[in-house]
Amino acid sequence: MAVHPSAIIEDGAEVHPSAEIGPWSLIEAGAVVGAECRIESCVRIYTDTRLGPRNRVCHGATLGSEPQDLGFTSERGRPLIIGSDNCFRECVNISRGIKSEAGTRIGNRNYFMAYSHAGHDCLVGDDNIFANTATLAGHVELAHHCFISGQVAVHQFARIGAYSMIGGLTGVTKDVPPFVIANGQRALLVGLNLVGLKRNGFTAEQRTLIKAVYRLIFRSGRRLAEGLSEAKDRYPSPETDQIVGFIEASKRGVIGFGRGDRS
Repeated sequence: MAVHPSAIIEDGAEVHPSAEIGPWSLIEAGAVVGAECRIESCVRIYTDTRLGPRNRVCHGATLGSEPQDLGFTSERGRPLIIGSDNCFRECVNISRGIKSEAGTRIGNRNYFMAYSHAGHDCLVGDDNIFANTATLAGHVELAHHCFISGQVAVHQFARIGAYSMIGGLTGVTKDVPPFVIANGQRALLVGLNLVGLKRNGFTAEQRTLIKAVYRLIFRSGRRLAEGLSEAKDRYPSPETDQIVGFIEASKRGVIGFGRGDRS
């Protein structure tokens, strides 16, 4: 184990022998740091935080800090569970859970740029990118392969579907369905995330089908329930099931298209 002399590892912390702990970093009792993790300078890993293997935590980041919730008490804390191969850049802050038994969960291969934040009880999947100062409020569910641009603010309890992109300076107050781009001071759909879909191996036929499904649901003049039912009948596919299932499960409502969309 490579531990800088100025680092503090409290009794009761578990640090894998292959992990690196940089100068002035603090690993609290009850924290777990997995194999080959790189904890750089001035990092604080709070109690009840568990890091899987090969995570990188850069200068000034804080993982598992107290939830930013006025109702929080130390007796009600829940864990922060982090998977493998994530990167948390400078001054990233991730809160531990407070209300759900699962706590806050971060999956694998996510990239958090400087000053980005995920609040308490968030569920973050795999292969997501958070640009600088992107912010998830508490209880947000983020699927996988999403791009959250700079200074995005996502309202608590909102859900963001897979392969979506949120434009910079956007406020997300409702659910964002999969495969789309959302943008605006209050987020609206502006088209499909075609670049992201191509990069992730979606064929031209799949992209055409996704576009047709969204046109039918949002642009045909049908009631939402009618559009969802017809989409399942006319365009049976895993992508249709993912879109329809996401919308049907929404509790906050789903954002729609605005003027000037590219659908």
